Amino acid sequence: MNSDDTQQRKTIPIVPEPSGSEDEAMVSLYAASQKIYPRSVEGIFAYWRWILVVLTQLLFYGLPWLEWGTRQAVLFDLASRRFYIFGLVLYPQDFIYLTGLLVISALSLFLFTAVAGRLWCGYACPQTVYSEIFLWIERKIEGDRSARMRLDDAEFSLEKLVKKWYKHLIWIFFSIWTGFTFVGYFTPIRELAMEFFLSHMSSWELFWVFFYAFATYGNAGFMREQVCKYMCPYARFQSAMFDHDTLIVTYDTERGEPRGPRSRKADLGTLNLGSCVDCSLCVQVCPTGIDIRQGLQYECIGCGACADVCDTVMDKMGYAKGLIRYTTQNAMENKWTPRQMWMRLLRPRVQIYTMILVALVVGLLVSLSMRTPFKVDVVRDRASLARITEYGTLENVYRLQIMNAAESEQTYHLTVKGLPQLRIETETDVVVAPAQARWIVLRADIPYGSAEAGSHKIEFEIQAQESGQSVVEKSVFIVPR
Repeated sequence: MNSDDTQQRKTIPIVPEPSGSEDEAMVSLYAASQKIYPRSVEGIFAYWRWILVVLTQLLFYGLPWLEWGTRQAVLFDLASRRFYIFGLVLYPQDFIYLTGLLVISALSLFLFTAVAGRLWCGYACPQTVYSEIFLWIERKIEGDRSARMRLDDAEFSLEKLVKKWYKHLIWIFFSIWTGFTFVGYFTPIRELAMEFFLSHMSSWELFWVFFYAFATYGNAGFMREQVCKYMCPYARFQSAMFDHDTLIVTYDTERGEPRGPRSRKADLGTLNLGSCVDCSLCVQVCPTGIDIRQGLQYECIGCGACADVCDTVMDKMGYAKGLIRYTTQNAMENKWTPRQMWMRLLRPRVQIYTMILVALVVGLLVSLSMRTPFKVDVVRDRASLARITEYGTLENVYRLQIMNAAESEQTYHLTVKGLPQLRIETETDVVVAPAQARWIVLRADIPYGSAEAGSHKIEFEIQAQESGQSVVEKSVFIVPR
């Protein structure tokens, strides 16, 4: 080896091999999701939240078992394409009513959000409702927040095994019951119950029972606040419906800061402290684990749990309630009285939403009340345009469907008009069973040569003999050249 090679090797910088510390630093930047242990709370908002939990679940679980005459009161029979809602029978042709209902629901959400923020999320959303139910079961078995945290941190033991399995068994049973009830809206629930216990359920019914049960078990038992934070789109676009006069759960920073612990008899002026004792209970009761004292956050579902627990602390300290309360940004900044704040809630935006919503509801109800309890479809037989009969008449053939939306058997009388001496040669009185549809073949003819060649507009009138209501359907009569 010569001296040049030696000199070259001396001048080449030596780069050390990566030790892995950079990779370790990258991993340390990842923050794993921390399990939230919401503390139980009592108060006016918790009271109303449980009222809505009970009402919504009584409605959901009880409605399929109600009967209307000889059938289930609410049933969406997809196989026969009929939707029964008490005395109302809807067909796929009535899709406009479903569209109207969806528009009304969306506009109601806009209205409630403009007035009081995320009322739906905090009190009636299925995710909130089932999370409350699952948390209640968890508290009854494992205890309140501190007991649940101790149990999770404890070493494996028989007590831990029994409590965990007992909790999950109840969760699973409740979830299967929920999935069964959901399918009971689409299959008569009494028949479904017999099929379930006799193991005769169809594969699709079995799939949807356990799919909905799995979704309930996973969302309410494990994902909880993560559904609200990451999966629900409402949290992302709710700010577009908020303004400075929207009621939101708010921490009164001016009154609460500077925060700090103190004795009940301490003089706040001497200690230079605000009303907040920095107990962190508002964080412990929050189902999404946020600190409301940091201001409005998209994770806040507006449940008011922090307001309830803060009022309890203020009572114990002898301070005025309302350090955390439902208020508006304008009311907070301008020191408005409750009356001034509530008057501002009736602003033009809310009034416009309300008027549109009322108009849509009234229009939908009027349309339903004026709805004819039967529908008719007329289709020309395309196999032959026209033919000359043995009696010397020109005949066109039609297929007519009558859908009876009434709960009783109906007789319909058929007539036709539009051409001189046009008449129906087949039966003109058709009987249709309750909530059923019937196809009939209808032949109409005119004397040969009584009309010019071409396509002539005609009208079929179908009249219900029991109610006297009638429907007119247009069609054409073909006269060949």
